Amino acid sequence: MQWQSLEHFLSMGGYGFFVWGSYGVTVALIAAEIWLLRQRRRAALAQLRPASSPARRT
Repeated sequence: MQWQSLEHFLSMGGYGFFVWGSYGVTVALIAAEIWLLRQRRRAALAQLRPASSPARRT
């Protein structure tokens, strides 16, 4: 498929809003998932730190 201009490419034959909107939603959800995973990891590590601190051996 060939497009005459960037405008034609972005419009995708009239379906551009749905195509680019789908890409945008997908990228936003993946970014949110990565952020939530980092938050859960930090919370889990924070719970483990106090439990392991008093168990030091000298």
